[in-house]
Amino acid sequence: MDLDPDACYRAIQTRDARFDGRLFVAVRTTGIYCRPVCPARTPKRENVTFHATAASAQEAGYRACLRCRPETSPQLGAWNGASNTVSRALALIEAGALDEDDVETLAERVGVGGRQLRRLFLQHLGATPVGVAQTRRVLLAKQLIHETDLPMAEVALAAGFGSVRRFNETFQQLYDRPPAALRRRKALPAPAGEAISLTLRYRPPYDWDGMLAFLAMRAIPGVEAVENNVYRRVIALDGAAGTIAVAPIGGDRLSVAVRFPRPSALPRILARVRGVFDLSADPVGIGEVLSRDPDLARMVALRPGLRVPGAWDGFELAVRAILGQQITVVQARKLAGDLTAAHGQPLPEPWAEPGLTHAFPSAQRLAGADLSGLKMPGARIRCLSAMAGAIAADPNLLSPTAGLTEMVARLRALPGIGEWTAQYIAMRQLREPDAFPAADVALMRALADADGVRPTADQLLARAEAWRPWRAYAALHLWASLADAGAPPVRKVKRAA
Repeated sequence: MDLDPDACYRAIQTRDARFDGRLFVAVRTTGIYCRPVCPARTPKRENVTFHATAASAQEAGYRACLRCRPETSPQLGAWNGASNTVSRALALIEAGALDEDDVETLAERVGVGGRQLRRLFLQHLGATPVGVAQTRRVLLAKQLIHETDLPMAEVALAAGFGSVRRFNETFQQLYDRPPAALRRRKALPAPAGEAISLTLRYRPPYDWDGMLAFLAMRAIPGVEAVENNVYRRVIALDGAAGTIAVAPIGGDRLSVAVRFPRPSALPRILARVRGVFDLSADPVGIGEVLSRDPDLARMVALRPGLRVPGAWDGFELAVRAILGQQITVVQARKLAGDLTAAHGQPLPEPWAEPGLTHAFPSAQRLAGADLSGLKMPGARIRCLSAMAGAIAADPNLLSPTAGLTEMVARLRALPGIGEWTAQYIAMRQLREPDAFPAADVALMRALADADGVRPTADQLLARAEAWRPWRAYAALHLWASLADAGAPPVRKVKRAA
């Protein structure tokens, strides 16, 4: 990624918050890298270099500043539009792809060779895939040291280090001191079931009310709950279950409380939280592109911080999409609740909470279950069973391993998945910012002219060319405009073949 050194230096001179997460400044005389908003005295121009990512600065031999704490900067999707391959590989790294597998396996999953993937990472991020993964582990560990009372052995495990010895060696090498020396208070033992609480930053503005409204309307009874400005849900990973609670703090952070029996799952949990709440988006840059369209400009002005809500689990989203065919969102939510009550995993003590009783059923469980008791057409039940069987056979089927066009084609080959559903899954699960369900009736209704004449799907698709690569955000603005006008975007689509 190209950075204009003069513009970057002006940004750190003024501590411009707009650049937080978009660049890091490395100081040769101290060997430290900082955020552009660091309160320390501005270094001399000749003593600094600039990096697009923390991983790039760390791979160049610099260590993270203890004052501005680069681990707390917003993780903006600076690679979006630069390399879809890098974007997909980053998503897989966040999901733990390099915890057990190597770079060659990761490269194979995104359809390139290992050497090509390393070249792309160096070109766009200034660091290798292994360097990115290592930096994420170090920065998460550093955040856990500063923000929690976890013992160092648990910090090492929760941050993804394979051993305490490796954890200690890494910190000694990077900071010339053991990790315990970075903690300014004594750690206290936590009882079983106690939450690990961390903060995740984002670039404002953020339409929290809009995000909560979207999630609340689709909250599965027993699995999710939205109340008192807090989103809570049951989470399940690797056969274990727990809960998360997410709430806003100030104007640029979310508080995340994780209660889960396996600390080693924390990096994947936080990655999913970032995806669900779209924390890597740059709303200002996206808004500038969409506002070139006069109709969208008004919508962006009304909701400048609108995000694309992600999905906690791809299979859960696919099931919800199939359940929702030809019925309202409310009816689909009730069906999902019935399905969970009948086949979901009960949440054990001490992880149970009021209103959160079950984890959503896994693909493996539904693949062999009798779903005839669900109040829905037999053809749709067969679609659900076939989808569950397909995901059970290939758990990576809904992972971001290819480009939008190829992934939509793969999804459409699955039973019960048509074009609308494939685009919707790409938008929310695969985090494709350009996914766009052009045949959606609500999108056409949102762009009806003064006489009520709606564009056709082809006309809408042609108009949406100007919204690339942010068509998913355009879709959210169009849906939100109907809700703002008092007409909730209830969709009617033809049942997919």
